[in-house]
Amino acid sequence: MSAAPAIAAKAHATEESQALPLAVVCFCILVVWYLAAIPMNWVVTEPKIAAAGGGLYNLLYVSWNETRPVIPAPHQIVAELWKSVFTVAPWMPKSLVWHGWVTLSSTLLGFVLGALLGIVLAIGIVHVRFLAKSLMPWIIASQTIPILAIAPMVIVVLGSLGFTGLLPKSLISMYLCFFPVTIGMVKGLTSPETMQLDLMRTYHASTSEVLWKLRFPASVPFLFTSLKVAVAIALTGAIVGELPTGAVAGIGARLLQGSYYGQTVQIWAALFMGSFIAAGLVWLVGVIERFTLKRMGARP
Repeated sequence: MSAAPAIAAKAHATEESQALPLAVVCFCILVVWYLAAIPMNWVVTEPKIAAAGGGLYNLLYVSWNETRPVIPAPHQIVAELWKSVFTVAPWMPKSLVWHGWVTLSSTLLGFVLGALLGIVLAIGIVHVRFLAKSLMPWIIASQTIPILAIAPMVIVVLGSLGFTGLLPKSLISMYLCFFPVTIGMVKGLTSPETMQLDLMRTYHASTSEVLWKLRFPASVPFLFTSLKVAVAIALTGAIVGELPTGAVAGIGARLLQGSYYGQTVQIWAALFMGSFIAAGLVWLVGVIERFTLKRMGARP
């Protein structure tokens, strides 16, 4: 009798066991969110509740449907997302799809540049002892500087040189995401055991052959783990890069517009749009990881 049905049933049971706790947590968050919106919006809603005659119904209705709330209710954010994504043409400036694409383009460019830089730095650190002792401390120290302090300097310097738009935001994303890739790849490239390295030496393998045939394949799981972290950070860098410029397009620009005009619901909708993009990017990296490991012979 084939074991495939039993394996499939076990996998289905595992998915169900993971879905129930997630659903419970999400439900609890929604309940707490709705309850927290009442006192948080009280300063704005108190006169309107009193004018409506008070009572529990008016308290809940006004608190959860305030036009400019301190904290919008979840259904208000869903309505704003629906209006900004599905009722507006995706190439229009009022569409969150358009703003998301602007941010996504700089995110992907910065992610690619950061990943390449991280891999190159990791290879140099592993093979050059001088770089391991001199460069690694500076790489770690670079991440202690707040990105909000660096982003305006990068924008101003590159702007004075004539570089505006996509490139400055991509460089900020690259600055943030190269670090986890570097650390992950250093760990991965040094993961082969001494016995494996000795075996390669008995085959008279060169340094490049050891790198491509032993170290790099062994580092692939570490690489994809760090890429999942890096791609989410790259999106953060792109959004932060849009804030100092007063950009008119992108998730960061949407946040600025919402803050200028007191549109809290718009701000939260933009934040959720950014989180959806980040989740999608992490999921995509995971799909590429599974495909790559499968091609390398890893067991599912």
